[in-house]
Amino acid sequence: MFFKIAQYISFELLNLDPESKWAHMSLFFFEDSLKIIALILIMTHIMSLFRYYLNITKIRNFLQKRNLYGLDYFIASFFGAITPFCSCSSLPLFIGFVQSGIPLGIAFSFLITSPLINEVAIGVFLGAFGLKMTMVYVGFGILIGVFGGFILGKMNLENHIEPFVKGQDFTEKTNEPFQNILKKTSKEARGISKKIIPYILLGVGLGAFIHGFVPDGYFENILNRAGIWGVPISVILAVPLYSNASGTIPIIQSLVTKGVPLGTAIAFMMAIVGISLPEAIILKKVMKIKLLAIFFGIVTIGIIIIGYLLNWLF
Repeated sequence: MFFKIAQYISFELLNLDPESKWAHMSLFFFEDSLKIIALILIMTHIMSLFRYYLNITKIRNFLQKRNLYGLDYFIASFFGAITPFCSCSSLPLFIGFVQSGIPLGIAFSFLITSPLINEVAIGVFLGAFGLKMTMVYVGFGILIGVFGGFILGKMNLENHIEPFVKGQDFTEKTNEPFQNILKKTSKEARGISKKIIPYILLGVGLGAFIHGFVPDGYFENILNRAGIWGVPISVILAVPLYSNASGTIPIIQSLVTKGVPLGTAIAFMMAIVGISLPEAIILKKVMKIKLLAIFFGIVTIGIIIIGYLLNWLF
């Protein structure tokens, strides 16, 4: 359906030559944009309704009162995966977790996973790479959060959090008719979608340009010259290029179609959304340099390992 709409726009409305580079770019842009936006609208509505019933106070008490043998890190990482935040917008919730008394390592599990995976990114990834690769991407993203948070939690770095981060009380939700809840969560979902869609269009647009105009093998040749260092080099180059996962995935799709190894491309994407300079600047306000360096070091190592594993597996 989306491809037929893209064909109509490209060939009927824009009257592009089917053999031209502009036509290839147009088909890519309109098909992917329509497909991704549809997935975003559906998934944000579902997940906004689900999130409404989550209660941070209950989560905190559950984590503090029970010895979960590491399952608490998985729960925090999973919670990060279902929140539609980029790295910067997830920081207030991370601070709220720390203020509410949730252990630092568990809070970091959320912070690591939140920008890497969310329902929007899953929808985009599903449309771009299919179910199998989406499951691999989600699994590895949660794995980074679990092990990263676990390692940080065992290092006893609480004294490296800035003193202004103090306790905070959370109020319980009041009972409302389901119809009112549905309206509220739908409004939230639409608001999230409106904020995300411009990034989607920008990312798809850049991806479409790469798809239409970049010569076959261009990126593959650059990364192949790097040899075994392709994954860490892609991670280093990605750090200044801040974006959210939703806007980056279409670019990664284009890179993969041009021959860039899948693991290298995904490592590039994870670095853009998970260890960006804007995130570091904001995090510096709530933690000291030592903790910040350890946090970024652990996440960087995890992304590089996943990049090599994916290149080996696929």
